[in-house]
Amino acid sequence: MNRIDRVTAFLIQLQSKKVVKAQELADRFGISLRTVYRDIRTLEEAGVPIIGEVGIGYSIMDGYRLPPVMFTREEATAFLTAEKLVEKLTDEQTRTTYQSALFKVKAVLKMKEKDYLDVISNHIEVLENPYLPKHSVESNHIQTLLQSIADKRCLEMNYFANHSQAESLRKIEPVGIFLQATAWYLIAYCHLRNDYRHFRIDRIKSLVGLDEVFCHKHDSLQSYLPKFSQKENLTLVKIQVEKQVLRYFGDQKYYNGFVDQKDKGEHVEMTFLTASVRGFAHWFLNFGHYAEIIEPIELKEMIKGIVLKILEKL
Repeated sequence: MNRIDRVTAFLIQLQSKKVVKAQELADRFGISLRTVYRDIRTLEEAGVPIIGEVGIGYSIMDGYRLPPVMFTREEATAFLTAEKLVEKLTDEQTRTTYQSALFKVKAVLKMKEKDYLDVISNHIEVLENPYLPKHSVESNHIQTLLQSIADKRCLEMNYFANHSQAESLRKIEPVGIFLQATAWYLIAYCHLRNDYRHFRIDRIKSLVGLDEVFCHKHDSLQSYLPKFSQKENLTLVKIQVEKQVLRYFGDQKYYNGFVDQKDKGEHVEMTFLTASVRGFAHWFLNFGHYAEIIEPIELKEMIKGIVLKILEKL
């Protein structure tokens, strides 16, 4: 990237966030801090009102804005591709909001780029995975939850718990949301349980905003996710499989918690994190005569038991 393009990109990034650290700019563009400082001075000399605070970062004076940015064809295509994902994987309110934003992006494109997007729009699609339950977000809670996180205000949630088949009213402090497999989940501090809990968003019956601010200071969502996996009681499974049968696995391996695989010559060592050892055992029987269980012993014993029961009925 030449210096003119880089300085322009600096300005765009400075307008995209309240504060941008010099190290962020250095990491993004692969340049030294000295070069960052020099480019920032160039913007200042051009009349851009940049405020720099030692130890905090750079920001642009409130109210300063450039005219609409012109997007490249590749950037506009990325927005269009993201639209296909938003259509399939989010709720109606988020879809509507994203479409409104995309119209604004298209409004500043050149006619040639607009025509290009019209042509390729019908050549990009996101399909449902036939091996997984169909994705469903029946509510419009995603934006409400995100607004609560931004404002740090509590919500009153009516939630249907699948394990008890009962509804409960809870006051929560949302921490973050994430998509896993086919469902959106919420991690929040629950005042009913006085602890952090995770909830499936499609099981939330209603959300009501409260005037109460958060009582706790919460860590980032990323710091909580490993705890979520532990609470799910996932079991590590390692198996060794003959390469000739891998083509028959399809997406079933993902449904059973596939994590990684390593080439071992004529075999492949596969690692899984499964929420159901028994369910994995029944899937393993489909190709067990071409595979070997490395761990856990529990899985070996379970498969032996299943095979013995089958033999009794033969």
